[in-house]
Amino acid sequence: MKGGNPRTKTDRNRHFSRLIRTGSARVIHFIRGREPIAMLVWVTVVLGIWGFVELADEVTDGSTQNFDRWAVSLMRQSDAPSIPIGPRWMGEAGRDITALGGIANLTLLIVAATGFLLVNRAKRLAAILVASTTSGIAISLLLKRVFDRPRPDVVPHLSDVYTSSFPSGHSMMSAVVYLTLGVLIIPVLKHFWARVYVLATAALVTVLVGISRVYMGVHYPTDVLAGWAAGGVWALICWSIARRSTPKPPSDTLVPVREPKL
Repeated sequence: MKGGNPRTKTDRNRHFSRLIRTGSARVIHFIRGREPIAMLVWVTVVLGIWGFVELADEVTDGSTQNFDRWAVSLMRQSDAPSIPIGPRWMGEAGRDITALGGIANLTLLIVAATGFLLVNRAKRLAAILVASTTSGIAISLLLKRVFDRPRPDVVPHLSDVYTSSFPSGHSMMSAVVYLTLGVLIIPVLKHFWARVYVLATAALVTVLVGISRVYMGVHYPTDVLAGWAAGGVWALICWSIARRSTPKPPSDTLVPVREPKL
């Protein structure tokens, strides 16, 4: 760990993990008696939090370090660690994909989506979208500060980095932004497969961004997994809030009108 007493930092991380476990227990108590969809969502949230906490404990103890270093080195040529595996175009493709989770591109996407929602007078959804993304950024920075994990030093980085490693901010914010956009879009889609397509596309982009971070040599796989878990949990929470705060559209069923008798 960089800076500070390692033992003090470990104790702080474990205290943080205990707080999350306590919060998860309260969430479990909250979801009892809820409707099936809400219960499924909150159970998934609890599982995501539990997975993040367990992964954070393993990372803090150093149990994942050998695997992490091996996985990062696997993405580079054995005789030239500065060159990524695959054809030459894959390096450029990796940079393009990783940019999809960058703060500049995500900000442009959020501004465009928010403007679209405001033009269509969906002010509540626009507010939820902005709140979910800005709070997601704050949570990502907070988690990075709490765990303060150094970046991988196994191979040269193919992308500039300015923050600590755990969790991956690109992975987390991709999950927050793309999955939140997906779940906000699907209620207006009538066809089942259209909804599946939107969610699958959002999930695919999120996965590709996370993999690209390891490919760039700037994150360990456990950083990415933690980012996906945290971002997915936050996206589900925001979807639940949006679902409860958005009024249901009126039914399209036509009521037959009797013709007046002459």
